[in-house]
Amino acid sequence: MYKQIAVITLLLTLVFCFSFSAIAQNKSVDAEGHPWWKHAVFYEIYPRSFADSNNDGIGDLKGITGKMGYLHDLGVDAIWISPCFPSPQVDFGYDVSDYENIDPMYGTLADFDRMVAQGKKKDVRIIFDFVVNHSSDLHPWFLDSKSSRTSEHRDWYIWRDGKGPGQPPNNWTSIFGGSAWKLDPTTNQYYYHFFYAGQPDLNWRNPAVENAMLDTTRWWYKRGVSGFRLDAVDTMFEDPKLTDNPVTSGTNAQGDPNQDRTYNTKFPEVHDVLKKLRTVADESNAVLIGETWTSDIAELKQYYGEHSNELQMPMDFMFTTVNKLSPPEFRKQIAAVDGAGGWPVYVISNHDIVRSYIRYGDGKNNDAIAKLMGAFYLTLRGTPIMYYGEELGMENNDPTRKEDVRDPIGQTGWPKEKGRDGERTPMQWNTDINAGFSTKDPWLPVPASYKTHNVTIESKDPNSVLSMYKKVLALRHKNETLLEGSYTALNENDPNVMSYLRSYKNKAVLVALNMSSTEQKASFNLADKGFPSGHLKELISTSHSKAAGSEVTLEPFGVFIGEVEK
Repeated sequence: MYKQIAVITLLLTLVFCFSFSAIAQNKSVDAEGHPWWKHAVFYEIYPRSFADSNNDGIGDLKGITGKMGYLHDLGVDAIWISPCFPSPQVDFGYDVSDYENIDPMYGTLADFDRMVAQGKKKDVRIIFDFVVNHSSDLHPWFLDSKSSRTSEHRDWYIWRDGKGPGQPPNNWTSIFGGSAWKLDPTTNQYYYHFFYAGQPDLNWRNPAVENAMLDTTRWWYKRGVSGFRLDAVDTMFEDPKLTDNPVTSGTNAQGDPNQDRTYNTKFPEVHDVLKKLRTVADESNAVLIGETWTSDIAELKQYYGEHSNELQMPMDFMFTTVNKLSPPEFRKQIAAVDGAGGWPVYVISNHDIVRSYIRYGDGKNNDAIAKLMGAFYLTLRGTPIMYYGEELGMENNDPTRKEDVRDPIGQTGWPKEKGRDGERTPMQWNTDINAGFSTKDPWLPVPASYKTHNVTIESKDPNSVLSMYKKVLALRHKNETLLEGSYTALNENDPNVMSYLRSYKNKAVLVALNMSSTEQKASFNLADKGFPSGHLKELISTSHSKAAGSEVTLEPFGVFIGEVEK
C-alpha cells in the first residue's frame, strides 16, 4: 500500500514538473508557437549616448532604466545595448577587460539588475553585445598571456615569431591601420589583433577559450539577459599557417595596400562555434543576433545553419548597401533574403553606419523620406532592428577637425575616413541644453537639428517622424498579417512605387511607397491573389496619399498602408 502511494506521488510530481516546465517554455512562444523574438521589434542603444542620469556627459544604465516607459510606448520589445562591460574604452567598450561585470562609468551590476526588472515591468527584454573575437589587452587573461611563453593563458591568444628582425609574421593588416601584429618585448613575440592593438584576438581553437566564453553567456542568461548580438563573428578564426593575404590595387584610408582578407576571415570553424553558442542560448529561450557582413545571400544563408541551429537573426547588411530610394534594387534584395530559408532581419542604420536620415535624404524632403523608410522596413516580413534616434530623424554630426575625432578608425584614417562619431551622438530628448541628454557637455556634441527633432516636440506633432513610427509600430504589433504574413512584390516594373502584399489566413495588407519626388498613381489587380474586389481600406497614410478602389494616389515620398477587402 505504501509503495503504491509512493509510486502515485512520484507520478503526480513528474506530471506537475513536466506541466510547469511546459508552461515556462510556452511563455517564450505565442499561441501559434512562434518564438518571442520573431515578432519582436529590436532597438539598438549606444549606452554612452542614450540617457545620462548623473550628468557627467556619458550615458548610463540608470538612464536607460529611466526611459523604459518611452521604449514601451514607442513599441520596442527588446533593446540591444552596445558593450557596457569594464573596458579601457580604446574602442568605446569593444575592448573588454571583464566579461562578467559593468563598467563603473555605466553603473553597477545592481543597476543592471534594476534595469532588467524595470524592463520586465514594461515588457522590454535586454540583449547584450558580446565581443567574441577579442578582449582588451588589459584583460587578466591577456596580462597573464603576455607574462611568459609558458603562462597559463599563453595559448588563449595568437602569438607567433616574426619573419625576421622587425618583421611581423605575415602581411595581414588591421582594420584600424598598420600591421595586424604587435611585438611584445616581454617575450619577443608578436600577438595578432584584427582590430586595434588594444584588442588582441582570442584563440578560439583553444577549448579553454571556448568553454570560458560559453560560460560567460550562461552567466548573463541567469542574470536576466534574453540574448546576445555577436560582434564581428566573421573574424573569429584565421589560417593557422598564417598565409599572406592577396594584395589588390590601391590603398585604404590608412594608407595600407588593399588586400582580400582571404586567410583571416570567414573560416568554416565559425559555424561550429555558432552551433555551440546556440545550444547554450536554447537552454534559456534566448536569441542570437549576428553581425554578419556577407557578399551574397548564399553566404548569409550559412549563418542560419543547415538545420536552423546557428543564428536565429543574422543581420542582412546587404540591405543597407542600397543607399538610394530605388524600388528595383530593394525588390531584388528583399526577394533574395526572403527566399534564403531563414527569418529575415532588417536594419537601415546602426552605430557603424551613417544614419539613414542622411543616406536616403535628399536635403529637402528628409523628414518625408524618413517616414517612408520607417513605414518600409517595419512592414516587411521579418524582424526589424531600429537604431536609437532613427524614429526622430536624427542626423549625423560628423567632426570637421581631426582633433575632434574620438573614434580610433577616424583618427588613423583622417581625412578620408572621418570615423563613426557622427552617428553616435546623444539621443535628442527635448530642446533643453544638449538636447536634454545631460547638463554637462556630452562626450560628443549634438547637432543643431535637436531643436526641431526631439522626443518632446515630435510627440506633439501628428505629422512628425516619431508619430509615423509610433503608428506603424502600433499597427505592426496588433496586425497578425504584418507579423506573420508572406511577402509578395507587386507592380514589379514600376520604377517609382515600391509596393508589396503581406498575406495571412485569407487576409492581406498592401503597402505602397512613393520613392520619387513627384506624385504617383498605382493600380493593383489582386484577383489572382484571392482578392477579386481589391478595394483598399486605409490603415495608415501620409496626409495626401489615398486609395480609390484598388488605385492608390501617392504624394511625393508618400506612404499608403491599407487592408485589402475581398
